[in-house]
Amino acid sequence: MLEIESLTRRYGDELAVDGLSTRLARGELTVLIGRSGAGKTTLLRCLDRLESPDAGTISVDDASLAATDAALVFQSGALVDGKSALENVLDGALDREPAWRELVGWHSASEKRVAVERLHDVGLAGYADRPVEALSGGQQQRVGIARALHQRPDVLLADEPVASLDPETGRSVLAVLSRAVREHDLIGLVSLHQPGLATSVADHYLGMEHGGLVLDRPAADVDSGDIEEVYADG
Repeated sequence: MLEIESLTRRYGDELAVDGLSTRLARGELTVLIGRSGAGKTTLLRCLDRLESPDAGTISVDDASLAATDAALVFQSGALVDGKSALENVLDGALDREPAWRELVGWHSASEKRVAVERLHDVGLAGYADRPVEALSGGQQQRVGIARALHQRPDVLLADEPVASLDPETGRSVLAVLSRAVREHDLIGLVSLHQPGLATSVADHYLGMEHGGLVLDRPAADVDSGDIEEVYADG
């Protein structure tokens, strides 16, 4: 269980996240929606420990959330060109491997085996040696998910991971993300500008407006009107 209590993040006089509290369960994918500037990215960055909140607490299974507990899939993929799909996935182990291994490009056979399994998890069996720049946008995002899984997180975050993809590819990437959350018993949170793409995979919805929550409900209890209300002019 991920528990967020009274989370607050300011930028000067602006409240990007305003006393937000919620609970998210393992094995579920929560879809985070809201207008631009609502605070979605700031919330994800606080959960990934890229930013420190000004107030509030974040915990996983009753322990404070550590930087290594969460992994973030970026909108652009943030992969390293010139490296193979497997090498990019192996970058997910940087926090637990000696720095010299990355410098010389050496990884243990067991680490490589697990990284290959992560590529299998996202439907890229046989793509280990492909240069990432030769992959399609959807395939690159799958490599990004595999890399995040290789970090061994408790919380899998994704910030607009399908924004640059066509709807069909976007749905397939979200399906991969959802399956990974269930199979690895993770806490999943993905922000989207196109909530319609997630209707078949969402377990829960969070809607943000002006840094606070205006929607926090299981997907079974959310209809199109509830989604539209989150995007209505405040």
